[in-house]
Amino acid sequence: MAQLSSIEWTDATWNPVTGCTKISPGCKHCYAERMAKRLAAMGQQRYLNGFQLTLQSDVVDQPLSWKKPRLVFVNSMSDLFHEDVPLWYLKRVFQTMKAAHWHVFQVLTKRSERLARLAPEFVWPPNVWMGVSVENHDFIDRVRHLSDIPAAVRFLSVEPLLGPIDGLPLRNIDWVIVGGESGPHARPLDPDWVRTIRNDCVSAGVPFFFKQWGGTRKSTTGRLLDGRTWDELPKSKTTFGRQSKPRT
Repeated sequence: MAQLSSIEWTDATWNPVTGCTKISPGCKHCYAERMAKRLAAMGQQRYLNGFQLTLQSDVVDQPLSWKKPRLVFVNSMSDLFHEDVPLWYLKRVFQTMKAAHWHVFQVLTKRSERLARLAPEFVWPPNVWMGVSVENHDFIDRVRHLSDIPAAVRFLSVEPLLGPIDGLPLRNIDWVIVGGESGPHARPLDPDWVRTIRNDCVSAGVPFFFKQWGGTRKSTTGRLLDGRTWDELPKSKTTFGRQSKPRT
């Protein structure tokens, strides 16, 4: 349930919950759903339910056994703030993240309304980064729900970027990740959509990370934007030796 990750902005994944349901256009070609179905077909015990939401309670304490500090993406195979994840279970996950203080945990959700409603229920330790996914301008309210969450780092995953977002609200936002959709049915990414967000981040002094152009063969499209990679990380935060590349 935990493994090293090829995702460019993290080191490892940890999945105390698996499975999800679709709530917006960014979910249409969900990579986690494809992977879960593949794992189920292979007989992997944790995915016998396919992509049905499942609490994997035996791995909640697992990060405590990892001695080397890591950036940990929480629930790459689900959404921690899914409405079917009970509050008591969320509190268990937060207790583990607080106890495993030598790691940084990166939590990402599309359920920003539930996040905002439940945020006062949790202790927010400095090693928990909280983010929301925003795929186009129709879901900009997710950013506003996030902006007052008392997390040490508040970040946006604008991936897959499916349309232009003009005037992305960046108040109280510490980091922005942008990327195109990948996989067999990937929807196109307009470079100008990316540049608009990049320019907004530069103007606001918000670190910008461009993950990928995506496409059906993302290895061929790469990560260069205007001749360079953008690998910036949140400023003055613990990133275990990772360094943001300077702007050129």
